[in-house]
Amino acid sequence: MCGIVGFVGSEDNKGERIKKMTDRMVHRGPDQEGYYIDEMIALGHRRLSIIDLENGTQPMFNQDKSLVVIFNGEIYNYQELKKELEEQGHQFQTNSDTEVLLHGYESWGKDLPKKLRGMFAFAIWDKASKTLFLARDPFGIKPLYYYQNDDTFMFASEIKAFLEHPKFKKELNKELIGPYLSFSFTPTKETFFKGVYTLEPGTSLVFQKSQIKLQLYFDLEFKEKMLEKETIIANIRAIMKNSVQHHMISDVEVGAFLSSGVDSSYLVSLAKTDKTYTVGYQNPQYSEIQFAQDLSAKLDIRNTSKQISKQDYLKKLPEVLYYMDEPSCDPSAVSLYFLSKLASDEVKVIISGEGADEFFCGYNTYRDEVDFKWYNKIPFIFRRILASVLENFPEGRGRNFIVRRGKKLEEEYVGVNKIFSVKERKKVLSFQDTIQNKTITKPIFDRYKGKDNLVKMQALDIKQWLMKDILLKVDKMTMANSLEARTPFVDKEVFKVASSMPQSGKVSKENTKIALREAAKKDIPNDSYKKKKLGFPVPLREWMKEEDVYYEIRKTISQELVKEFFNQKYVLALLEEHKKGKKDNYKKVWAIYCFIKWYEVFFKEK
Repeated sequence: MCGIVGFVGSEDNKGERIKKMTDRMVHRGPDQEGYYIDEMIALGHRRLSIIDLENGTQPMFNQDKSLVVIFNGEIYNYQELKKELEEQGHQFQTNSDTEVLLHGYESWGKDLPKKLRGMFAFAIWDKASKTLFLARDPFGIKPLYYYQNDDTFMFASEIKAFLEHPKFKKELNKELIGPYLSFSFTPTKETFFKGVYTLEPGTSLVFQKSQIKLQLYFDLEFKEKMLEKETIIANIRAIMKNSVQHHMISDVEVGAFLSSGVDSSYLVSLAKTDKTYTVGYQNPQYSEIQFAQDLSAKLDIRNTSKQISKQDYLKKLPEVLYYMDEPSCDPSAVSLYFLSKLASDEVKVIISGEGADEFFCGYNTYRDEVDFKWYNKIPFIFRRILASVLENFPEGRGRNFIVRRGKKLEEEYVGVNKIFSVKERKKVLSFQDTIQNKTITKPIFDRYKGKDNLVKMQALDIKQWLMKDILLKVDKMTMANSLEARTPFVDKEVFKVASSMPQSGKVSKENTKIALREAAKKDIPNDSYKKKKLGFPVPLREWMKEEDVYYEIRKTISQELVKEFFNQKYVLALLEEHKKGKKDNYKKVWAIYCFIKWYEVFFKEK
């Protein structure tokens, strides 16, 4: 696991500039640093040594030194690809997956990413053709950003590296605040830094003669098959054992994050790592430590745990937002930072359970398609009329249900963690809100037109929530602590199995992740397979009613600079309603608070 950075440009002092840019990401790779510089390009690399510790130094060259590569990630099928390339006549100097990229590019060119199974972001510079080739893995496990200003093009694993280049203009992309308030993360390929784009998952980029060309090489395909229950379970068990086996390939020790839920419990039961790690909070309702210790004891492996205090959580938030690069109001990001810190004291590599909820349908929202079939039998026109009437009434459980079921999925659904509606954004923002949620979601819904609503929700949540919040958070928080995270559920072979399941294997009126739980039941030695999802819970709802947290948030929101973005009076009213128990507004207030704290980190004049 590493950090990569580079720029193409004719300016002087390339060595000094690429060194400063690379140093900004020293946390991603404290073991080694490496550089390549010529008259056109500068490349930098920070290495966390995992595979071929002695010979995996980067940048790495092919035999005639016409190609140079820098790489962040792991290629889990590199041994199979190496054998295939050797049969074609390629000769290898190392046992690293990085060298497979070089020989693979020589053989397959721009089709190379299609052959790879793993998590990756890499750059290959072709000296002869003066071509830069970038690629990012199918699910976006590894981040990659790019920026162009006149004749200078730059890319990096983290946006903060661009801050060290004189051609980078740091400007706030203010228009994204509205979508952020709805989605709870940045849902576009644009970022909060104007002109900086994220290279989308499953996409490659060619930069040549000052031109950028993007190509999608992977997209989600859902091919549901009418399979027997036992066949589905057998398929899941087989592919998960295969995926865990591939994700355990390492020349250093591998540990595991462990919560109380089925996902991490299943992975740990399959991998049987010697070391597991868990964090929680003093309130038992927000702690999974006891459950993790129970499973560890039954598997005869060690569990190390830590309780996070309210004070430590709030103190660490600005640093977490620095490492995230962009505003994030996902409360579990801070928890994950502490968890990663705990694990990094002992191991360099960790496995984690992200992706199971999106691939195998673990969110309660997905049960709507089963639970409310009776309501959907009412002609849509009548549901629409009733919804339009109740939409003018205050929010409430019954009202929200009727309003939601009176709209097409494509009109309303933005993911499992929607916070503000577009209507409420107009009240909370102090400037013109120009980007509609439907502008962001429409291409995804159009892509899966004709599929049932459950598949449409899955597709949207994988492409948005999983790729742009969950996996990004995992990468940034683990890498902040020089720790490599591997996610065996987020694997293209696992997705093939998951996407072939019929609805009966996904959700029922009783539960979510039906088939996955049945598969896990055969390997987990306790009752974690049937436990309801907690999802890294944090007691923010309660903390926000306590005087110290309440006054900290109120003080932050009351700053003069906040008026540029938010209607302070409205936001403070949301905070007061929550403190007095009139409405549960903690997610809304936290989203705004986190944006302000992020803004202070990157834009407030010191």
